[in-house]
Amino acid sequence: MANTATARKIKSTTSDKVFTVFNTIIMVLFVVITLYPVLNTLAVAFNDGTDALRGGIHIWPRMWTMNNFTTVLQKENLLTGAKISVLRTVLGTLFSLFLNAVLAFIISRKEFVFQRSLSLFWVITMYVNGGLIPVFLLYKALGLTNSFWVYVIPGAISCYNMLVIRTYMNNSIPNSLVESAQIDGAGYTTIFVKIISPLCKPVYATVALFSAVGQWNSWFDAMLYNRMSEKYTTLQYELMKLLSSVTNQGTSAEAMKNAAGAVTPTSVRAAATILTMLPIVCLYPFLQKYFVQGLTLGSVKE
Repeated sequence: MANTATARKIKSTTSDKVFTVFNTIIMVLFVVITLYPVLNTLAVAFNDGTDALRGGIHIWPRMWTMNNFTTVLQKENLLTGAKISVLRTVLGTLFSLFLNAVLAFIISRKEFVFQRSLSLFWVITMYVNGGLIPVFLLYKALGLTNSFWVYVIPGAISCYNMLVIRTYMNNSIPNSLVESAQIDGAGYTTIFVKIISPLCKPVYATVALFSAVGQWNSWFDAMLYNRMSEKYTTLQYELMKLLSSVTNQGTSAEAMKNAAGAVTPTSVRAAATILTMLPIVCLYPFLQKYFVQGLTLGSVKE
C-alpha cells in the first residue's frame, strides 16, 4: 500500500511538472505572438522610411530617426484634433457610464414591471439598426451634424454595456442589501448612489475602458458628420487624412523626402499607430485589476 501511494504521488508530481512546463511554453508563445506586432510597429516608426522599404526590420530599428513622428506631429489641425479627441473621450465616457449604470439599475430591479420586455427589446437593437442614411438624416434633423455633441449623445446608451452592468448587479450584489436599505427608509436614489455604485467599481471600470477606447479610436463619425467643420475634427480623422495624403504621394524615395525627412506611407502609418495607442496603453495598467474582475463577473448571461 505504501509503495502504491508513493508511486501515485510521484506520478502526480510528474504530471504537474509536465503541465507546468507545457503551460509555460504556451504562455510564452502567446506573449511573443501578441507583443511582436507592437514591437515591429514601434521599430518601423523609429526607422528611416526609405530604409524600411527594404524590409528585414523586426523588433529593432536599423536606421534610427524621428522624422516619422515629426511628420505626424507637424500635421495641420493635429492639436485641435487631439483636444477634441480627449474631450470627447472624457465626456463621452462619463456620460455613457452614468446613463448605462442608471438604466442597468432600473432593469435589474425585480419589481420593475417591464424588465424582461425591455431587455429583449434592447437585445434586438444589437442586431438590427436603421442604416447609415436614415441615421444621418435623423442626426441632421436633430441638429447634431457640425457639432461636438454628435460624438457624445448618439453613443451614450450601449445595449451591451448596459447588459454587462445589469448582469453584474444581479449576480454580484445580494438583494438583501437593497431590502435592508429599503427597510431603513432609503429611496432608490440613495440605494443606487451609496450601495450599488460603490460595489460596482470593477464593472464600471470595464465599461469605462470599453467606452473610452471606442471614443478615442473613432474617426468615421468625424468624417461623416463634421467633415466641413475643422474646429470639431478629431485626432484619428486627421491621422487618416495624413495617411491618405502620404500614400497618394507615391512610394519613390524622391517623393517621400518632401516632408520632415525620408518617410514612407508605411513608416508614417507606424508612427501614427504608436501615437494613437499610447494613451490607451498608459491607461490600461491602472484599470487592469478592475477590468479582469468586472469582465469575468459581469459577463452577459440570459
